[in-house]
Amino acid sequence: MSSRSTGSATDSGGGGGLSRRRFVGVLAATSAVAVVPATAGAAAPVPSPGTPAVATPAPSPAPTPAAAPRAATRRLFLGTYTSSPGGGTGVGLATYDSATGAITGTGTVTGVADPSYLAIHPDGRTLFAVDEQQAGQVTAIALADDGRHTVLGSRSTGGAGPAHLSVHPSGQWLLTANYTSGSVAVLPIQASGALGERTALVTHSTPPPGPGQGGPHAHQIVTSPDGGHVLAVDLGNDTVYTYRLDVQTGALTRVSYARLRPGAGPRHLTFHPSGAFAYLANELDNTVVVCAYDSSTGQLTPGEPQSTGTTGNTRSFPAELAVTDNGAFAYLANRGHNSLARYAIEAEGAELRLLDTVPVGGDYPRQIALSPGGELLFAANQRSNSVTVFDVDQVTGELRSAGAPFTAPVAVCVLPL
Repeated sequence: MSSRSTGSATDSGGGGGLSRRRFVGVLAATSAVAVVPATAGAAAPVPSPGTPAVATPAPSPAPTPAAAPRAATRRLFLGTYTSSPGGGTGVGLATYDSATGAITGTGTVTGVADPSYLAIHPDGRTLFAVDEQQAGQVTAIALADDGRHTVLGSRSTGGAGPAHLSVHPSGQWLLTANYTSGSVAVLPIQASGALGERTALVTHSTPPPGPGQGGPHAHQIVTSPDGGHVLAVDLGNDTVYTYRLDVQTGALTRVSYARLRPGAGPRHLTFHPSGAFAYLANELDNTVVVCAYDSSTGQLTPGEPQSTGTTGNTRSFPAELAVTDNGAFAYLANRGHNSLARYAIEAEGAELRLLDTVPVGGDYPRQIALSPGGELLFAANQRSNSVTVFDVDQVTGELRSAGAPFTAPVAVCVLPL
């Protein structure tokens, strides 16, 4: 639950015990043989900040016949847990064929602990990762064309168990959500891509936690499409908070909040391209909600809960929605049911209509992402140590498997560029 599975939605993962996220890794290790993928290789010494982390080269692919058209090879990054049995050794490096979706592992950036969520700077030169530990940190990695990526260093998030981060559209601020301590933070991004000292830290103290929750659990923080507000999704408080970010000082000021029904457990919010609507995955009550968004005030107004397309006796926990660039379709990852739900987006973004579900081809799809252009959809399957890829029909939105799963240790985030 909340990507953590101890059988209780109240376990915050604090103290010296296993967090709910790490416990899932333990379950995976005890139920399947851990496979070391091309992205990991043997564990390597952890470099000091500023030390180049060289990717382990993968075998050269067979030459493409001269007459065959060559597809573009693009970069892909993988998040994992380094402290989980069978987990990775850092941020996984890979490439993918933009025509076929085939993934090739190219190495690992070591020196990043539990990089369970990743984000890229708008200029494409710096990758950011959460260090999802009790003493939460975020790490900046300078990307190089030759694969000699450099760890620029880490900064404290001021909280425990950071589960999500995003970059403000200005490229000047990194936003992060601390799940275990229920707080959100802001850090400045320097010209080099390195992070400065934290400028804001806000704990979600009101409204009170939902049923079965011991406190707030901030699960996501994103900027609205208009750039005017920052929204933080809190699973513990069943609330989405709206803040205004001072782009000069990095301060956060709360301007409103939207309460979901008790026990909903909101996890991830994804905006429609119009910016007038957003779609919310509620983890604990297994629903999705269409929300109206007022860009002038930052007010989010949730609608009625809708089906995730899951059936049968398996308990399922929706993880994340992905929306096509043209705003025509939305996809939802269902953990437990192990499926991807497809929705038609109608009424200019105001309505979701469930079309179907397809098997994800793995176990516990923690996170999904569309490739630039939306021709491919990637799913990070935490318990099966795999990434599955789907072709996306640009007219109907239908998903078709693009081939065999790619092996990746405790895959919890996939970031295609």
